Formats: sequence, C-alpha cells, structure tokens
Amino acid sequence: MSNTKKIALMSTLVLLLAVTAVFNFVLAGTRTPSVNASGSETAVNFFTTHRAERNATRSEEFVQLDGIIAAYASDTQEYADALAEKQKLVAIMEEELMLETMIRSLGFSDAVVLIGNESDNINIFVNTNELNAETAVKILSIFEDEKDIREGNVYVMPIYAES
Repeated sequence: MSNTKKIALMSTLVLLLAVTAVFNFVLAGTRTPSVNASGSETAVNFFTTHRAERNATRSEEFVQLDGIIAAYASDTQEYADALAEKQKLVAIMEEELMLETMIRSLGFSDAVVLIGNESDNINIFVNTNELNAETAVKILSIFEDEKDIREGNVYVMPIYAES
C-alpha cells in the first residue's frame, strides 16, 4: 500500500473518530450528573453514564481495529492480531451483558460488569445501599458458575442511588 493511501486511510479514521466523539456527546446528552442530598450521583446517571462511556470507548476501539483490518492483507500478522482483538472484545461484551442480566435477576435494579481486557480483573457495580455477605456470595456464585472463577480479582461494589 502506498504512503498516500495510508495517509488517506489514517485521515479518514481520525475523521470517523472525531465524528463518533461528536455523536457520542450529542446523543448521550450534555447533562451533568445530578447530585442528591448525600452528595452522590443518582444510580440512573451513574449506570447510564458508565454504559455510554464504555460503549463510546469500545466503538473507538472497533474503529481502530477495523482500520487495521482494512489496511493490511489477510495473511499478515497485524491483520490476524487486530481480528483476534476484535473477537476478544466482542466476547467480553457478550459476557458482560449476560452477567449484568443475571445479577439484575437477583433483584437489583441495575448492575454494571467490567471484565478486564488486559487483566483478569472483574469489577461489579450493583445498585444497592447495602451489600451483605449473603448477597455478595450470590453474586460471586454466578461468576463461579458462568466463568468458572473460584478465586481471583472479582470486586463487588455497591453504588446506591434512587432508581
């Protein structure tokens, strides 16, 4: 691929990234998180904002990976690495969605699960004002059953706000 084609491709990707950022800002809204009397963000804003930020970041990653996939021939290592990374991100997104749904089935009004892309960390945010040992064990048992995790870096954090 010639240098002018590479420059044109990279310029197009940067432009797409900028357009994505503008659309994310416009579609996510420009409201600042509301704060209740105790000084914490409401759950709707935390969970909604977090999902929007996560989706925007992942969209940018997909645009970059798609650019690499388009720029290289299918028999190159760069192509294979970008394709593998894209498939890994899709698998992580599917797992997070499934686990969030399972946690909400325990009676929580909302939950966010973050599975580390480069690490084994899993962070779980649940909408509750109090997280007792019994509830934490129920959440962790989901991860034991679904992801076969017996011990490790799984963190459950309560974030309470009115829903």
